[in-house]
Amino acid sequence: MTDEKLNQILKQALAPEISDTEIRVYKRRKDRVMDFGKVGKGIAAAAAAVIIGIGGTGYFNPAFAAKLPLIGKIFEEVEDNVIYSGDYADKDLVLTNEDSAGNLDTMEYSVSDKGITLTASEVYCDGYSIFLTVNIKAKDAEFTHIPKHHTNMYDTGRTASGFYISGNWSIDGNTLGQLENTFEGEVIDDCTFVGMLKVNLAEKFDGRGEMSLEVSGLGYDDERMSESEEITASHWTDGEWNIVFPFEANKTDVKIIEVGETKGNITLNNIVVSPYQVIIHAATPGEQRELTDDRREKLLSKNPDLTEEEMLEMLGWSYEPCQTIVFNQDGEMLYSDMETAGRAGFAVQGKEIKTLHIFIFDNLDDWAQMENEGMNSSAANKAVIAKEIHVE
Repeated sequence: MTDEKLNQILKQALAPEISDTEIRVYKRRKDRVMDFGKVGKGIAAAAAAVIIGIGGTGYFNPAFAAKLPLIGKIFEEVEDNVIYSGDYADKDLVLTNEDSAGNLDTMEYSVSDKGITLTASEVYCDGYSIFLTVNIKAKDAEFTHIPKHHTNMYDTGRTASGFYISGNWSIDGNTLGQLENTFEGEVIDDCTFVGMLKVNLAEKFDGRGEMSLEVSGLGYDDERMSESEEITASHWTDGEWNIVFPFEANKTDVKIIEVGETKGNITLNNIVVSPYQVIIHAATPGEQRELTDDRREKLLSKNPDLTEEEMLEMLGWSYEPCQTIVFNQDGEMLYSDMETAGRAGFAVQGKEIKTLHIFIFDNLDDWAQMENEGMNSSAANKAVIAKEIHVE
């Protein structure tokens, strides 16, 4: 439970008698003792009453937090600690709301199987990725043993928990990929987890659409098994949780900077800067795809009039990932996500983005040296493409 969450609990209990700046909560993780400073005697007494009401013995009771409305406000709950952090207020589309009694305003985006209920809460799309928040509730679970991971390469104090997911996803009925992602967020209590799922779109999306999640499995790690080879998804449940929800591309504060520069065997096509991510579209060719009998049959099934030359042209070249590093104008390295062929994603994490310094390598060792030494590394001279991009 974060200090921000405890602040929220206190403010809800004491509002409107107390403002944001009137409560200072210091949490001692070792013994979970709550220490209040700079609070008037009347407010302190009220705060103490809340603590007693929450824990009974002065300790925090997670069950109390679970009764607070979470669904419809999950971005607010997790946005400070997830990798793709930032202020999602006024940018998201709320799918489902929850009242103080735990009642949902719609059951359309909530599905249960094998004792686990998955509820879609909010969604945001910048045209290149879909960010979905969810609430996961389970019977007889042990979510409080899910380990946390660091989500910021500079501030090691920021952490989030992860919840594995498997299945398929599609847009407007067209199946596009497998769910090999992770819900990243916060454990509320033994049976409640809230988190965010990020799915990258293969192509830029404009307008409105429907996303379908066909979830076939959910699981989580157990910190008590840290020495075991079975820690990864040591708690796994196969089932069926299918949800279809609307979304709309939000172009607010999304910039596309065309580059179209080729050096060596790498082409830097364009750069996308959105409120939560920077995307570098760059590609390097691999090898010419072979026209196998299977590929020929598939191509001819779609157009039987294709010639051999036309089929080879359609197949073209395969592409491989580059090795890309990005810094802002202050020399801060942006948190790098998995790089795929043609796309490298980086989390903004609230950093100011006025200028981007982009370094693209074709050698993994040079990339690793620069990641370790920073923007002034001597490895910068070995980048195939080194580009300074003014965003503002």
